[in-house]
Amino acid sequence: MNLESRKIEFVQEFLKFQSEEVVSYFEQLLYSLKKSKDLLDVHPITEEEFRNRIDQAELDFKKGRYKSSQELLAKFE
Repeated sequence: MNLESRKIEFVQEFLKFQSEEVVSYFEQLLYSLKKSKDLLDVHPITEEEFRNRIDQAELDFKKGRYKSSQELLAKFE
């Protein structure tokens, strides 16, 4: 099934809902997806970029530029 067919089928099924709660849920989902559009616009990185990031992370670790998991967790407590 191609994307256009899937979207049409989704809309047809959505139109069958009679519950305001269900419609509200989908509205909230849609708005949250619009707000986090950057998450939807993800583009894969090249292998070279991936390796460069690993090299940079290893260099940062060797130079002491990192935070422990305890430090990160404390930030959210």
